[in-house]
Amino acid sequence: MKAILAAAGAAVALCASPAAAQEADEISAASGNAEPTVFDGDWLSVGAGVIYGPSYRGSDDYVFSPIPVVQGNLGGVGISPRAGGIALDFIPDRDGEVSFSAGIAAKLSRNRAAQIKDPVVRSYGELETAIEVGPSAGVSVPALLNPYDSLSFNIDAVWDVAGAHNGMSVNPSITYFTPLSRGIAVSLSVSAKHIDDDFADYYYSVPAGGPLPEFQAEGGFESAGVNLLGVFDLDGDVTNGGLALIALGGYSRMLGDAKRTPFTSIRGDADQWMGAVGVGYTF
Repeated sequence: MKAILAAAGAAVALCASPAAAQEADEISAASGNAEPTVFDGDWLSVGAGVIYGPSYRGSDDYVFSPIPVVQGNLGGVGISPRAGGIALDFIPDRDGEVSFSAGIAAKLSRNRAAQIKDPVVRSYGELETAIEVGPSAGVSVPALLNPYDSLSFNIDAVWDVAGAHNGMSVNPSITYFTPLSRGIAVSLSVSAKHIDDDFADYYYSVPAGGPLPEFQAEGGFESAGVNLLGVFDLDGDVTNGGLALIALGGYSRMLGDAKRTPFTSIRGDADQWMGAVGVGYTF
């Protein structure tokens, strides 16, 4: 299940449970299926989807965007998706135990770098693409309410290394995952984003002399939100890999100066909605 959950999660910045592959094996064992699963040893999941969301963070205009996805475990290194990137986990997990993750995350931030529909915001120009890299860590606790569910905590701290915003952000999240059957699973994730002054200044400050009031943004919590994910395996058995369909909906609220900036308060909306659908293949 880890693979198909992660495929959808990448499209919308939702991280799948680190214990989900373990749970797929437990479901197989509980049903009396002693055969190996696709998650034994090395495995890989690839997918693609489309997300419908704000044209920039704080916008009230919405656009479609395609999303490619990769997830897996190769040579003992876990590969997990992130919004616009991936995270590598260098700590192997053991079945039926509390699992830990530690590694590195890398992301592309293209906020206001393309698809700016609002003509006033577009008049301030497109921004550069940021490349954000930093440590990632987490813990997952299995079998809370049933033998196959889990509660996961994760945090990424990333810095721009490409010279765009030259700042950093911290992204904590909590995800509850549970299967509903051998072929259907859901997860609920709550997340937040904290940014420093450089990050806030680049994306949310408004220079003087334009159509909007001048505004100097400072760091703090940029947003908080919740996402609900559903996954349906096309042959009804997640343990054998193959194709799966994914659907996701989410809401987030802009906070602090990300909410007060005229880009949001005058030209956009602090309430941010999104939806995504996709397909993934695990082998």
